[in-house]
Amino acid sequence: MGAPASWFVSQLRLELGVRNHRYARGRAHVESYGNPPIIVYEPEGDRHGNFFTPAYQAIMATPEWACRFDKVHTGAARSLPKPELDLKRRWRELDSSMSSDALLMNVFCTPGVADSAAVRNALGVEGAVQPIFGWKARVPLASGRFDRTEVDMRLGSLLVEAKLTETNFQTREARIVESYRDFDTVFDRELLPSVEIATVRRKDAVEFPEAYSQEFESIIDASLDVRDIRENSPSAIAAEEFNATRQSEGGYLSYQLIRNVLAAYAADCSFCVLYDERRPDLREEWFRVLAAIKSAEIRVRSKALTWQELIPILPHNLQEFLDVKYGIVAPGETPSPVAESPAFE
Repeated sequence: MGAPASWFVSQLRLELGVRNHRYARGRAHVESYGNPPIIVYEPEGDRHGNFFTPAYQAIMATPEWACRFDKVHTGAARSLPKPELDLKRRWRELDSSMSSDALLMNVFCTPGVADSAAVRNALGVEGAVQPIFGWKARVPLASGRFDRTEVDMRLGSLLVEAKLTETNFQTREARIVESYRDFDTVFDRELLPSVEIATVRRKDAVEFPEAYSQEFESIIDASLDVRDIRENSPSAIAAEEFNATRQSEGGYLSYQLIRNVLAAYAADCSFCVLYDERRPDLREEWFRVLAAIKSAEIRVRSKALTWQELIPILPHNLQEFLDVKYGIVAPGETPSPVAESPAFE
């Protein structure tokens, strides 16, 4: 039996945490309150610790790209201290060392990458085109309306979904997924990975104080382990019974993949998932969705590519940056030791 998806997520998060803890020295940053902490960077003039400097400068010089910094980090108030340099600045999602959007922009905003014939060939894109980040798709619904879902990047006729440390491709209720106009045209619903989605949240034992009684307290054997006492208390039993019978409804796994394949179909585009080879769980999710696509033409236009596979055709200085900060190197190569943290210009 293979390792659970959560194991691959935690291992990658741990590695990125250690790498960025070292890389952040001498760069403006804070650590989150969590354990292990996440490194979050802030801008310093024309530089930003979370970005390859040429990429960041290109982003700031391109208003359509710079507006991606408008997305505020939703969990900052409870998980992050104030910035070091500008106490009034609000943290952004792109500041996080775990951000897949930041990784995507580090690669494709570096001058010369999007224009590279080798990169375009690897992605199946024709002609030199400028990346569009956060592209608003129009996915038709059966009702005649549209889902204006956001796609991580559009590069010419290619839509890209980027992943790094996200847990999965999300789940969604079947009634919502099946409301897309082209759902049954594109997919064999019987082959898509399904799941039961709880409509009522789980409850803990502390939420059933009415089940506790002094009678239970009087019969507790002092020799019992505290953990056994808690697990067998009336409150714990009440919580277990509630959680076992709570209501649920049918849904689908890999919702983002399903939605983005439908977005590509509606826009007459191709679709690519960019993920880290240290996440084989995401690869398996993708292949399950790919197997459910009915049309051979749409399957050919849908692909998965690892960050590692892009490395050999990227600029050398960018390769070094991705190696040290992310541990991303070409297939078959060994990432640099965590202790190595040179300066990048």
